[in-house]
Amino acid sequence: MLEEVERWLTRRSWSAADRPPASAQAAAHGPHGTGVSVVLPALNEAETVGDIVATIRRELMEKVRLVDELVVIDSGSTDATAEVARRAGARVVHRDSILPRLPAVPGKGEVLWRSLLVTGGDILCFIDADLKDFSADFVSGIVGPLLADPEVQFVKAMYDRPLGEVAGQGGRVTELVARPLLNLHWPLLAGFVQPLGGEYAVRRSLLERLPFPVGYGVELGLLVDALHTVGLDALAQVDVGVRVHRHQDGQALGRMAAAIYRTAQVRLSRGHLVRPSLTQFERGPDGFVPHTYPVDTQERPPMREIEEYLARRAA
Repeated sequence: MLEEVERWLTRRSWSAADRPPASAQAAAHGPHGTGVSVVLPALNEAETVGDIVATIRRELMEKVRLVDELVVIDSGSTDATAEVARRAGARVVHRDSILPRLPAVPGKGEVLWRSLLVTGGDILCFIDADLKDFSADFVSGIVGPLLADPEVQFVKAMYDRPLGEVAGQGGRVTELVARPLLNLHWPLLAGFVQPLGGEYAVRRSLLERLPFPVGYGVELGLLVDALHTVGLDALAQVDVGVRVHRHQDGQALGRMAAAIYRTAQVRLSRGHLVRPSLTQFERGPDGFVPHTYPVDTQERPPMREIEEYLARRAA
């Protein structure tokens, strides 16, 4: 590991247990007028989204005033995700109603990008909607450094990720794809424990300057581009404990890995590349059957290049 990264780990890596409590953060947050928006991208997460919303609302909006708005962006759920989230206290916005002149494409990054248009906070905190045993520390832990230090721009959560009953075996795409890529090509990011984690808080002033990969590559893309935009010392991470969520099957992980690799490839080349695909195999009655999927490669431009966003911010 680079000496610069070792120094960064001592300065910019914390534990939520060692940070000020949410009540103290809320008190610090008020006088400065820094709004905090929490965004949950959701697609068929009716089983978990309600508990997450209810916890954030109870602990961080009612007991203390740390979070100013709580928005669930529904990506077109076919279950009761929107109803459950609304009943638990979130404002629910359908992805397709945001920037309707630009047809939406499937993907988590697409939803996160569009969320900038329907939120008002100076700090955006993204939380995945499939988390189980959710703790408010996932929000307060990563928002706190942004409220306490104006030089911090981007904070990732870090945590243990069990796979079933086995501790520390989650995050397979992180260990097999993302971590090797970062260590080889962006070694300044080698200190991030969970570079692909879906829980992170970022200043709007930074997010609106960054392009957003529309699919699985969004976390790696934002992290790499943030490094190049504001430098390592503006990035940080906070240990929030244990993250329990629904795990993808092996084939879904393969598609995720391909999208992440492609996101890295684009950033390494920044040139024109052939739109790639990934072929996977499933056993059928007559042997293995190939299935070919396009790899998520589309990216949305920095939000400050969108006329509707500029008009909304000027209003």
